[in-house]
Amino acid sequence: MNESFTADLAGIAKIDAVTTILEVICRTTGLGFSAVARVTEDRWIACAVRDEIAFGLQPGGELEIRTTICDQIRDSGELVVIDHVAEDEVFCGHPTPQMYGFQSYISVPIFRPDGRFFGTLCGIDPNPARLNTPETIGMFTLFADLIGFHLDAQERLSASEEALRAERQTAELREQFIAVLGHDLRNPLASISTGTAVLSTLPLGERALPVVARIQRSANRMAELIDNVLDFARGRLGGGISVTRVVDPRLPTLLEQVIAELQAAWPHREIRSRLAIGHPLACDSARIAQLCSNLLANALTHSEPASPVRIHASSTPAGFELTVTNTGEPISQEALKRLFQPYVRASARPGQQGLGLGLYIASEIARAHDGTLEVESNLQQTRFTFRMPAHKP
Repeated sequence: MNESFTADLAGIAKIDAVTTILEVICRTTGLGFSAVARVTEDRWIACAVRDEIAFGLQPGGELEIRTTICDQIRDSGELVVIDHVAEDEVFCGHPTPQMYGFQSYISVPIFRPDGRFFGTLCGIDPNPARLNTPETIGMFTLFADLIGFHLDAQERLSASEEALRAERQTAELREQFIAVLGHDLRNPLASISTGTAVLSTLPLGERALPVVARIQRSANRMAELIDNVLDFARGRLGGGISVTRVVDPRLPTLLEQVIAELQAAWPHREIRSRLAIGHPLACDSARIAQLCSNLLANALTHSEPASPVRIHASSTPAGFELTVTNTGEPISQEALKRLFQPYVRASARPGQQGLGLGLYIASEIARAHDGTLEVESNLQQTRFTFRMPAHKP
């Protein structure tokens, strides 16, 4: 049996109602045998069977297609009902009833909703039976339609699952590619950074110094982008960004370093900072500094150039809080709903750079610390607030 027929048998087996349908047919009509059959131009295969007369056919069993009445049902698309073969003008001399020894017979075509023919729902018995009634024909037709509907639903579900599997595989390969690309970019970028560091120590002309500084700033920006891409890929492939929470007194120093680096990258902007970290914290200091860097860079990018950006960090026995506040155009309600999703920006101003990963990674760092990252935006200001509860190492 080829894969197509195996799939057809499996499809009927997955329809729990088929067993009940065949039982109801036998109980209601008095027929001793009922079945769902897959019928093609050259095959008749039983997919589900209820046999109370020892007909001898099991699921997967096959009859010669030319010896069945289902062959003509497939061609005509019309049902066949016989109450008593010996008295039926059309089938009294037909070879099929004589071959299989039945006197009563009914077979209704099963179509999928799009009109494709699948097979038949049929029943037989060696004794005559009253089958040619609106009630019996209506019951068989309803059951056949129900089976066709379930087969179509299974087909659509299988197609959706296959598409989902393919999309997941594509997404995983894409993220693996991003991770490999980000990793491989580090080496040439390190060479550029080293080269600019060496050049900055040499006697250069006035026109060369700004160029070297600009190259160094671009290299630093590229390093940030690569870090974000790698964190994104690790987080997606590994189930989230990993952190190591220990009591680290370096946190204030790391935050000050982040502020100083961004101030150097934005020399014409004013950054007002107030750090009051008096209580020791169990956290991943490098990740908190990364969160701070992403929030501060976002504020500098999206705020008015003439307005200051404020950063405030404090710790208490209850936990840690960091806020970054700027003025400027408020974030729309639609953007707020998706702001912490990857590849989303608060706005899309001309000349803005970045992949839209900074806020997503910041939110993942907050989540990894059992904390929250929230945003409030109105005409007066936009404020990002990170809160982290106290945690014992």
